Amino acid sequence: TKVAEKIDATLRESGHEVETMKVTANLEVDVLAFDYVFLGSGVYEWLPGQPVINFVKNLRRRYADDGEIKPSSPKLPGKRAVIYCTYGGAHTGVNEAIPATKYMGQIFEHLGFEIAAEWHFIGEYHGRYQPMSTGGRLGDIRGRPNEADLQEVAEKVRGIVQS
Repeated sequence: TKVAEKIDATLRESGHEVETMKVTANLEVDVLAFDYVFLGSGVYEWLPGQPVINFVKNLRRRYADDGEIKPSSPKLPGKRAVIYCTYGGAHTGVNEAIPATKYMGQIFEHLGFEIAAEWHFIGEYHGRYQPMSTGGRLGDIRGRPNEADLQEVAEKVRGIVQS
């Protein structure tokens, strides 16, 4: 949530029109109506959260039925996506996050979007997994993403929309 809010705020500060949506089981959105899409999730067992998995599956079904997913996935001019996630990675760090961004990005690849970036940000564990925020290769990640992480988010957003 912190990363999505920082992306939203940075885009607005840069003068861009933004429509932010929380991915839920019933979210229906025509992603082809947007020139730029940012899609993110936490990482759960190397994949995005279940609401995002369902969202991606629903997009795939919808656009396959509409004929928008084509063989060889030709690029659509002016369509770009940024895929991002937060991860705790108590065991291996960012390697646990990469499959999640690859999973989320594939629907946009199949629709002809250019994947402009894949971002991975450290995020503390919540709930019953909270104790895992102090172990693993990343050390103590409580409070992450922190202010420095969010500043990195803002810099990345400014850089990607200027390119």
